[in-house]
Amino acid sequence: MKTILFIEDESALQKTIGGALGEDAEVISALDGEIGVRLAKKRLPDLVLLDLVLPKKDGFQVLRELKEDPATASIPVIVLTNLEDMKDVQRALDLGATTYLVKSNYQLEDVLAKVREIVEL
Repeated sequence: MKTILFIEDESALQKTIGGALGEDAEVISALDGEIGVRLAKKRLPDLVLLDLVLPKKDGFQVLRELKEDPATASIPVIVLTNLEDMKDVQRALDLGATTYLVKSNYQLEDVLAKVREIVEL
């Protein structure tokens, strides 16, 4: 079974996506960036879903740390955030994000389809 790490500080969104993917994958949740990095390095998930606006360590810092560590550098990262500015999009992609999704522009089914496409669930 595939493992997905969801780093998101909105617990309602975590429950929704975790519940939707729960049959196909094990979903691990982190409510802040620090815990997210620690879990990623410990569990080595097949995919990271990452919000950029997080307590303790923002998503850009998390992405940088994951991509600089050889153990986690190859893990695909889908950024799922409310930040729509093209500078933020470009910065995340430059740091190694696989895909950048703006929450308000995508339905739950679209997000799940992208996750399934990347980790082949």
